[in-house]
Amino acid sequence: MTQEAAVGRRDLYHLDESGFAPTLPTSYTWAREGIRPLVPYEAPQGRRVNMIGALATTGPAPRLVWASRRSGQGRLDSTAFLDFVCQDVAQLPAAWDALPPDYVRVRPCTIVLDNSSVHRSKAVQAAAPALARAGVTLYFLPPYSPKLSTIEPVWRHVKYTDLATRSFADGAALHDAVDTALAKRAAALCYPTHNLPRAA
Repeated sequence: MTQEAAVGRRDLYHLDESGFAPTLPTSYTWAREGIRPLVPYEAPQGRRVNMIGALATTGPAPRLVWASRRSGQGRLDSTAFLDFVCQDVAQLPAAWDALPPDYVRVRPCTIVLDNSSVHRSKAVQAAAPALARAGVTLYFLPPYSPKLSTIEPVWRHVKYTDLATRSFADGAALHDAVDTALAKRAAALCYPTHNLPRAA
C-alpha cells in the first residue's frame, strides 16, 4: 500500500480522533529566577474540542483534513465518522448509501484506523461493502499500536508545542486555536522544506 501511494496509484490516509481540553498538558517553560509560572486550570465541561482527522503523507498530493466540534455541537459518532470518510477523506460524490452503483474512484483509497468502538460499529460494518465497491477500504491496525499511525504525532505536536497559550477560559478560543494550528500543519504539507531549493 505504501509503495502504491508513493507512486500515486493509491490514496493512503491514517485516520484518528483526538480531544483538546481547555487546560492543555504542560511540560517545561522559562521564567525569571524566583518566579514560578502558573497555568490556570479551566474545567473541561462544555469547552472541550473534539477532532477527527486524516493524514496522507505520501503520493502526489499530501493532505491533512479534519473536522472539529466543541462539546454540545454533536458527538463524533458512527454517522459523523462515515460523513467525514465520504466527504472529506475519500471525496465521494454522495454518502455511502447514496452512491451510484457503478461509481468507482479514479484511485483506490485505503484508510488506516485503530480499533475504537466507532470504527468497529455496526453502522461502519454495514457501510464497508458499499465503500469497498467505490474503491474505499478500511485497514485496521493491530490493537494498541498507535506508533503505526502517522497522524498520532500530529495530535501530539499540536497539543504540546503548537499552542503557545496553555489555558483557555473560552471554548470558542480553544476551538479557533486548534483549527489554526492544524491549518498551518496542512499548509506545510503543501510546501515541505525539502521542496524549497527546487522551487528557488
